[in-house]
Amino acid sequence: KIKLPRKTARRYPAYELYLYGEGNYAEENKNLLLTGIPVLFLPGNAGSYKQVRSLGSIALRKAEDVDFKYHFNFFSINFNEELVALYGGSLQRQTKFVHECIKVILKLYRDREFAPTSVAIVGHSMGGLVARALLTLKNFKPELINLLITQATPHVAPVLPLDKYLTDFYTAVNNHWILKARDLRNLTTLSVAGGFRDYQVRSGLAFLPRLSQHDSALSVVSSAVPRAWASTDHLSIVWCKELILATIRALFDLIDENTRQITEDPKKRMSVLKHHFVRHPAKIFEEKPEAFMELTGAFMWITVKASKWTYSVYNDSDGKYFTFPLASHRKSYSHIYCENDLLDTSSWIYGCMNSNSLTCLEATDLSWRAELLPTAKVVILKLLDYPSLSHIVIQVPPTAGRKYTLACEFFKEDSRRVQLPVTHLFSFGLSSSKILLNSSGLLYNVQLQHFNQIYQAFKIYVESHCQSLKERKPSVYRLHIPWSHEDSIIVAKVPSFTELSAKLHIAQPQNDSRDPELNIYSSSDCQYEVILKTSLLQILGQIIRFHAGALPVYVISNILLTYGGQLSTLMSTGQCSDFSLELVRTAKPYKVEPLISIVVFLQGFNWFRDIWESLSLPEVDAAVLSSQDAWFPLVSLILFLFGTGIAYWSGVFFSTTLRLFSSLWLSLMRPTVPQKDNKLVTPRRLCGVLSLALVSWTTCGAFAVFIIYLQYLFKVLKDSSKETSQNSNVHPVKNQNSRDDTSKATQCLSNSATIAEAVNSLKMHVTIFNLFTWIVLLNLPSLIYWLKNLRYNIRLDPDPCRATAIILICILEILMNSSTSEVKSSKLVKIVAKVPLPLSVAMLAFGRMHLYKVPHFVTFSLLLHLLCCIM
Repeated sequence: KIKLPRKTARRYPAYELYLYGEGNYAEENKNLLLTGIPVLFLPGNAGSYKQVRSLGSIALRKAEDVDFKYHFNFFSINFNEELVALYGGSLQRQTKFVHECIKVILKLYRDREFAPTSVAIVGHSMGGLVARALLTLKNFKPELINLLITQATPHVAPVLPLDKYLTDFYTAVNNHWILKARDLRNLTTLSVAGGFRDYQVRSGLAFLPRLSQHDSALSVVSSAVPRAWASTDHLSIVWCKELILATIRALFDLIDENTRQITEDPKKRMSVLKHHFVRHPAKIFEEKPEAFMELTGAFMWITVKASKWTYSVYNDSDGKYFTFPLASHRKSYSHIYCENDLLDTSSWIYGCMNSNSLTCLEATDLSWRAELLPTAKVVILKLLDYPSLSHIVIQVPPTAGRKYTLACEFFKEDSRRVQLPVTHLFSFGLSSSKILLNSSGLLYNVQLQHFNQIYQAFKIYVESHCQSLKERKPSVYRLHIPWSHEDSIIVAKVPSFTELSAKLHIAQPQNDSRDPELNIYSSSDCQYEVILKTSLLQILGQIIRFHAGALPVYVISNILLTYGGQLSTLMSTGQCSDFSLELVRTAKPYKVEPLISIVVFLQGFNWFRDIWESLSLPEVDAAVLSSQDAWFPLVSLILFLFGTGIAYWSGVFFSTTLRLFSSLWLSLMRPTVPQKDNKLVTPRRLCGVLSLALVSWTTCGAFAVFIIYLQYLFKVLKDSSKETSQNSNVHPVKNQNSRDDTSKATQCLSNSATIAEAVNSLKMHVTIFNLFTWIVLLNLPSLIYWLKNLRYNIRLDPDPCRATAIILICILEILMNSSTSEVKSSKLVKIVAKVPLPLSVAMLAFGRMHLYKVPHFVTFSLLLHLLCCIM
């Protein structure tokens, strides 16, 4: 633990700064006489500062390999595992604390020979966003950080926008990075996303906002990272060994030999990151590789004139150079493809500039043009790009006990590029697109036409057949997305039947017309059949991946429509209908969806947009999502139906639970005679309102809301048990002629009317309680945050739901004691019954991307209900 200045420690009592170490290294650095390169790790939502161990441990092993010529000091911040992805009130506090920590870290190196002037930052999840937010601080010097690596950080928008502080923080950070883009050119940023296995943060959110300058920011998906080639979940991206190795190798390659710190050259930083995270040529990084060289050594020179060549090496004691004359192939072919399954880092392919009949006098190293794949390193060269080359030279060094294969072929691009139109979205997997690749080539590119939207998802089946049963190298299938670094790679045996999933993290930009490709690195003399089908399950998966966060809005919208339907039924028939029956009858998507679609359509016209802005109305969320290419056709209908299902089954579950607990209540407690109290506002209830409002103001609004929620639950349970008890005591009246029997019948009818009124009131309270449950769930993160930090501060500041909590307390304290008789006799009941429909429309229009607005709509509806009971 690093001791912080007293002022900083007092201001941020919940936060701490640590230095990671192990073994002798930890013992040597106890006195904090540091000489390495500082790297600061920032954990994310509910993340631990101990997660730095993966980076620190592997960096230490790497430093040992180079005899500590260079080494890194890994620092980590303890943010008390705060839920910053759900509560945005502490994000600004965390950002300011990180600034203080950077100043403390740099002071530790003062008066050292190679003292650093900046800190590299690695941020996981929300830690990456906090790192970006440093640049928004007024007194922050941008030169304090020159490298930022983020892991599964949602840069674009919050996963769940549960409070205004969270969305405002995002807006401030992203606007600053767009407006101050020129000032950020000295900061190199790498964002690594987890891919489809990360169910918490979809990779589209982890791509940095596209700016005019592409030379300082890079976004990749872990499935496309060389040597990793795998998707990670949200936590494993921190300790995935392949990704950690790529990160540490990149950090060591970024060191400037003169300053012994991370290089100040932004171009070098970006080229190193691209080397390790985008396209690895299977060579150790060199900033300026030699342009020309002479091929030396007592190697045998062999000329190959064939257009296709394969050579297997095993225990060769003599080295060889195979030369491929280009003059004879330039007219017939456009490209040359070569592969080498010896996965070392030595150069192996050259372009000959000047040659005599036997040897190559001057050559350029084409190994830097190669690309590393799981089973081989491959290179594709366009002959027109190298007009000065006379030969291609393949070097085969002497080998001892190693077996590997080299292969080359000349080909025409048109003959290896085939087009496969994807199946329609509504084919539901019943139809398919097929293509048969009969050629005996080593490489095929299958273009997937019209595959450009995130709501498209396909299953691709690749079946390979071979002429002979001899052992062959595995095939590699790569789904290449040309507009973003989100490729996925699968290695398959030959022959085999392989299944691939094809779906996108980011839709095709409007200015990009390239099609995604399926690259097949094949075995020779094998036939490949590619079958593509629409996958309905994966389309639903994409809908959930992109829009699951909006499901609470659709559920509450359904309940609100049901609530309005119950009020209408109560007004017309005098009876309150059951929740489940009313939901089926009232909650219809055609009541809300068409109006939103019309508004989104009209917002495409300037005149309507001007009128909309003049009314100071916020932009409809569906229009924003559409501009971000994240809106599917019919997605809102599907989400509405999901919401209806969730609302229905949650209603069934709650009714069943209520009956169960009511029976339990009756068995434990003796039923009491209900006291008739016609007054809604009493001194006792006023005291309850004032005390809970005080709790809300002095502690946490969500805590006060939770107390009133428990109070309401107790009231509903009590009413339910009374209703059960009264129903069990009602007996049918026999047809008798005495006066006593007549009076008893009259009394029984009066009791039946009272019971019916109690049942109506209970049904209405159950629906209101159902609505209120979802409001409590949306406010729950701030309550959890407050409870976790209670030892540091009794008052949650800032509190996103304090004002709403006070209003809800005032409403529900009175409303929970109301009955439907007051509503039926009110003059406002007609208006109150019609309000839930426009509120549902407004909720779906403005609440999808702003979940914190949803309680406001529900609160307004309940406020009108309260007025209906009073007036």
